[in-house]
Amino acid sequence: MEDRNSIPELTSFQRDLLYVIAGLSEPYGVAVKDELEAYYDKQIHAGRLYPGLDTLVNKRLVQKDEVDGRTNAYNLTDRGRRELTARREWMDQYLGEIAGE
Repeated sequence: MEDRNSIPELTSFQRDLLYVIAGLSEPYGVAVKDELEAYYDKQIHAGRLYPGLDTLVNKRLVQKDEVDGRTNAYNLTDRGRRELTARREWMDQYLGEIAGE
């Protein structure tokens, strides 16, 4: 049975991973890590990063593809895109005025 609307079940860190993956043209693990370190202004350890990415893969929000023996690429699945779109619509109903709409 497929989870329905699994984004609310994610931690804020896992949601941030999903947002970063959606925005990167080359979403490799290290690129995702670099983006989050810049946003959080602190080091993100592999012990936090990769389990978070694995959760997104297990929830079928992200697909993990091996690029070479050491590098993986993470891309949104169709489900991940649908979930992000639904999340954005939900947020927009509350934040629309802030965004100048």
